[in-house]
Amino acid sequence: MTVRRGPFFLLAIAIAGLMSVGGRAAAGDPGYKRSVVRYAVPDVVLVNQDGARVRLQSLIASGKPVVLDFIYGTCTTICPVLSAGYTSLQGRLGADTRKMQLISISIDPEHDTPRIMKAYLKQYRAKPGWDFLTGSRDDIDRVMRAFDSYVSDKMYHKQVTFIRAQGPGEWVRIDGLLGSSELINEIGKVSKK
Repeated sequence: MTVRRGPFFLLAIAIAGLMSVGGRAAAGDPGYKRSVVRYAVPDVVLVNQDGARVRLQSLIASGKPVVLDFIYGTCTTICPVLSAGYTSLQGRLGADTRKMQLISISIDPEHDTPRIMKAYLKQYRAKPGWDFLTGSRDDIDRVMRAFDSYVSDKMYHKQVTFIRAQGPGEWVRIDGLLGSSELINEIGKVSKK
């Protein structure tokens, strides 16, 4: 069963997340850890919100900046905050949303069907350029392990965002929650290299 949330709920989640991040930043603690890491992305075929089969490596190697996270459609804790960050980022991009590839990968493939993922993206007013992917449990586990983000229970997933860097296999790994300004700043750092 999908829980429908209105725009005020989403706004409240986004504001709460951004306020907590902003408060830490004001105190001199960004509230997240940044590292540059090399990952070998497995050559798996996943399914997007439209039911289309997508080769993950091809989506990542599109030549566009890539931001990736692991979420699930019924999450009520950190996933809404991460997704609100993507919504804010797309809002700042305006008509250029297709110039950046946002990827959310389900950590609950048994329940996140294309129908559920499409409804989730609609709830966050996702624009073109944001794909929500699912697949077999084996393929999802391979991808989580490749990004050093494996969890055996979705209730214990990590607050982590990945930004593809310029070098082959290089990613900026952000552990913790980012505000939208911090996310844009981190993307800018990666793009300048």
